[in-house]
This record gives sequence, structure tokens and C-alpha cells, in this order.
Amino acid sequence: MKEDYLTDLIGKSVVVETIEMTYTGNLVEVSHQDVHLQSEIGWVVIPIERVTAIRQAE
Repeated sequence: MKEDYLTDLIGKSVVVETIEMTYTGNLVEVSHQDVHLQSEIGWVVIPIERVTAIRQAE
């Protein structure tokens, strides 16, 4: 179920939260290791163990 939700978000604008920071960008890829975003500042790769939430941006 969780994987299906994340797969549905690929290509969409999302908010990715970590304990340290919140990122906004287009979700490019989610793997067991990393989350890849294309944001206004460029490519962002976030280790999956740091991610606390991923949701579609409003």
C-alpha cells in the first residue's frame, strides 16, 4: 500500500520532511535507499532513513 502511494506521486510536486529540513520538488524516484527530487535549487537526494514523511504538495 505505501509503495503504491509513493509510486503514484512520481512526477508530481511533493513535500519531503526530515527531522532537519523540509524539501519541496518534483518526485523523480523512490528506492529502498534514497528519495530523488528535482527542486528549484537542483537535484536533491535524501537518504530514506532520514525521511519522516512524503506527501503531495498543495
